[in-house]
Amino acid sequence: MFIKRYLLLMTIALPLFAGMKHLSLAHAIEILKKDNLELKIARFNEQMKAYELKAVKGHKYGKLDLTISGMRSNSAGNVFGFKLESREATFGDFGAEEFMGNANDCENGDNQACSDMYNKPPDNLNYPDPRNHFQTKFSYMLPLYTGGKLKEYERVTESFYQMTKYDTQKLLNKKVYQTKKTFYDISLVENYIRNLSKIISNIRRLESIVRTMKREGYAKNIDLLEVQARKSEAESMYNQAKLNKDLAYQFLSFLINKEVISIKRIRDMAPMPKVNIKSLEANNIDIQKALLGLKMSQMAINIEESNFLPEVGAFAEYGSSDDKLWNDFAEKDAYTFGVQFKWNLYNGGMDNANLEKAKVNYLKVQDQVQLAKKGIALKTKKLRTEVLSADSDIKSYRKQLKFARKVYQNYRARYKEGIVSISDVLIKQSKELEMLLKLLTVKNKRNTKIFELNSILNREKR
Repeated sequence: MFIKRYLLLMTIALPLFAGMKHLSLAHAIEILKKDNLELKIARFNEQMKAYELKAVKGHKYGKLDLTISGMRSNSAGNVFGFKLESREATFGDFGAEEFMGNANDCENGDNQACSDMYNKPPDNLNYPDPRNHFQTKFSYMLPLYTGGKLKEYERVTESFYQMTKYDTQKLLNKKVYQTKKTFYDISLVENYIRNLSKIISNIRRLESIVRTMKREGYAKNIDLLEVQARKSEAESMYNQAKLNKDLAYQFLSFLINKEVISIKRIRDMAPMPKVNIKSLEANNIDIQKALLGLKMSQMAINIEESNFLPEVGAFAEYGSSDDKLWNDFAEKDAYTFGVQFKWNLYNGGMDNANLEKAKVNYLKVQDQVQLAKKGIALKTKKLRTEVLSADSDIKSYRKQLKFARKVYQNYRARYKEGIVSISDVLIKQSKELEMLLKLLTVKNKRNTKIFELNSILNREKR
């Protein structure tokens, strides 16, 4: 009974550990957005910047501190200060009791008492008994005016947060680009494997023909060896293609953080996206980052200008002190509040130099924005031109491949009739393989350019 239950549980659990089969491109991109490890790390960076923004916003609300301190001292200054803060200081602490005693003795004719009355320091004040002191204090500080510093720092921090969001989006575009390319790479290599299988099958048929002709005395042993060498070469290419396919699946599994066994077949040529310059400038991540950098450079100017303005802050304190913790709190409480005005009038021209530096940086970033716009537009045009060029090459290679296959079939038939040598047949077969490789290479190049173009256009939603 236990074994049956165990086998049942294992049967249910197996799908949880099995790799994904017949994975579609759309589903792969959904998984990528949720589970890709690099994207997760980027989102953690976003969260940290969001908390930094909250921390900066908190500065404008001021700061409230609670301080509880406990002390014990026999220092004359400390003990007297403790008594004052606890509202317990008396005239006796100034030696009034000793003074009155000496005054009485002086009236009774004690000359030493008369001298001590004005010359001897009071023991109660100078040599007090040790005293405990507990103080509870609330302190609140609030910036009233900072010349705009706090507002600009908040805007700068918010811009850094937005910058991390742009970085995450750019990373997402890159990962989607890699995922799409891997899907198309797998489709291309599967197509390559199918064509190689046909070529290997044709070589085997040719080998069979050569064997037959050799038995009949129309072919030599060197002809058979030549065909077998070509078959071995094709089989090696076939095995290498299968290894490349496995490697592509491993990379796809890494991207989506899940094992993938197989995918749904797609066309081996990606569609060309439409390009609009206005839309490109509005959506491209690099351009948006450059524009945000321009805004941040203006914020930097505002911050430097605020150094020429005064700062005003308010503060308030409320607390109570006693030789026992929280004893008679309300009867011995005290408060202090006030306002502070601070204005730097001269610092050797540093503020002015920093302001001019910020202005120059703003001009530099303006040019960087224009450079980004023109550079991205130029790169987009270049990619489109390369794709169109690849389309032309693909049409040409398809025709050449079709022609090479026909020529090979013709030469194989002519070889059976003894008109051409086996070397001539294999040369034509080699031409077919060459055209196949060129066709698949240019398709892969074309797809790469299209996915790069899609990444630049930034049309992928988070």
